[in-house]
Amino acid sequence: MGRVLVLHGPNLNLLGSREPEVYGSVKLEEIDAALAGLARELNLELRSVQTNHEGELVDQIQQARGWAEVIIINPAAYTHTSVAIPDALKAVGIPAIEVHLSNVYAREEFRQRSYLAGVVRGRILGFGPESYLLALRAARQFLPQ
Repeated sequence: MGRVLVLHGPNLNLLGSREPEVYGSVKLEEIDAALAGLARELNLELRSVQTNHEGELVDQIQQARGWAEVIIINPAAYTHTSVAIPDALKAVGIPAIEVHLSNVYAREEFRQRSYLAGVVRGRILGFGPESYLLALRAARQFLPQ
């Protein structure tokens, strides 16, 4: 059974009410429930964590060593500001997939720069909550056979 860690960054706990014209009306709990259902289907063990704190994301990445075989991460605003998060991903050496609900390239210019892009195995963005499910399906290719 493969093990996948899903990390949700800052303000994603407000999904469903935060800028629904950008992020939709689905709540984070609904995304996590859909991920859990798909994980069962795919025979994957899944852990999901949401935090508004950059250091907590780094801690979660570091603690994933020895457990997670893939990390799916939506670093949210930290995508464009954090050097610590990609450094942590590089340090642990766990394949990672970056996820975004919106198409960052259709938004403000500052959102088009990802500090994680160079260290993740792939990026999925612009498909709303489906982005997470696509990432979970993609994660299977990085699991030991």
